[in-house]
Amino acid sequence: MIVVFRSRLRPDADLAALEALGARMYELGTQMPGFVDYKEFAADDGETLTLVEFETEAQLLAWRNHPEHLETQARARAEFFSEYAITVCEARRAYHFNQTDGRVETVGRIPSG
Repeated sequence: MIVVFRSRLRPDADLAALEALGARMYELGTQMPGFVDYKEFAADDGETLTLVEFETEAQLLAWRNHPEHLETQARARAEFFSEYAITVCEARRAYHFNQTDGRVETVGRIPSG
């Protein structure tokens, strides 16, 4: 399961406080069962794109509903974000290219239906 989190900050957001909160959420999230990966990208227009991956939907829901994460979400809405959008995606298949091997491999496929 992949979460796409697109966000924009308020002009008056306390960046030091947000960074500290983000570090805590990273620490907590990466210790959750089923956590796979986390990446964050910043666009020139001020939007941030965060990708978070968990092995299963149940594990993702456990993260979404973690009490400390819920508190942080409420604080982030009140203090940091001007807007955000969340999209949850299920990977249908994945491919991996390795320059050393010179080939593309199918690394996973989720059965349909």
